[in-house]
Amino acid sequence: MIEPEDMELFERSVRNATVETTGAALDAALDDLGWHDALTADPRAAISLLFELQGASNAHSSALGHVVARALGVAPGAGIVLPAVGGCDPPGTAAGPTIHLHGVAHDGLVEQQSALVVTSVGERLQLITVPASPLGMRPIQGIDPRLSLVEVTGDVGRAEDGVDLPAAVWADAMALGRLAVAHELVGASRALLGLACEHARGRIQFGRPIASFQAVRHRLAETRVGVDMAEAMLDAAWLDRSPGTAAMAKAVAGRQARTAARHCQQVLAGIGFTIEHPLHGYVRRTLVLDALLGTAASLTGALGRGLLDQRRLPPPLPL
Repeated sequence: MIEPEDMELFERSVRNATVETTGAALDAALDDLGWHDALTADPRAAISLLFELQGASNAHSSALGHVVARALGVAPGAGIVLPAVGGCDPPGTAAGPTIHLHGVAHDGLVEQQSALVVTSVGERLQLITVPASPLGMRPIQGIDPRLSLVEVTGDVGRAEDGVDLPAAVWADAMALGRLAVAHELVGASRALLGLACEHARGRIQFGRPIASFQAVRHRLAETRVGVDMAEAMLDAAWLDRSPGTAAMAKAVAGRQARTAARHCQQVLAGIGFTIEHPLHGYVRRTLVLDALLGTAASLTGALGRGLLDQRRLPPPLPL
């Protein structure tokens, strides 16, 4: 655990880094600040701090790959391929001597010589190292190109030195990654709410601030309740540390982020549609984050199917 006085200094330093830098510059700053050591010493503190600050400042880094790699027992700096956008299955599938690969990674993987791929080999999972040069790495220039993601595809020969990976380890890695993304969604949602509240207090119509109008207040209040609910779900997921509650936390955070984007856009009205206003950056980011490691809709559906299969309710969450 990080001592309180050290945590205060660490938080201030990471906050400054996420405000002033992004991308490769933020990765370098995190290395200098010892964030990777903090991830080992106190995963909850390191993940919740960095990812919420990234969401609040609309910054990005390669930290999600490091979080998943750590959960898989891989050394920091390894180029890990994550599931494809919108999915949560292992990015590699073995077919005879060939691995079919379809996933996503931070664009820093382009500069690495090899990539680590979790691969389905029949009923088993293996962690396999593949050369990066034969892989196709297409920059994802969709709704949020500033996130610096690349789509990783290709067919490569299967090496014989793959490491067997228990299914529980992969589930735990996805759980930790989902908690990280959920924290980033919460940070972005709070930033959206702040933008809307600031506008509502300053925008005058009919001789008074629009923050005094009941319809505006209802939208802002619903957004605040959704953000607080997502934070409470994250607290429960960190205490419970099961893949199921992590999926719940990610689903709740993704759903409330979309609600925040919709309500805050309505409050900001015309100014929110302009490229000069920062709203669009947060809306774009939350839509992509919701799709990473499973969307709110897909995770909710999977959790529901799991309940039907098991024919019993999960134990109460820790409070």
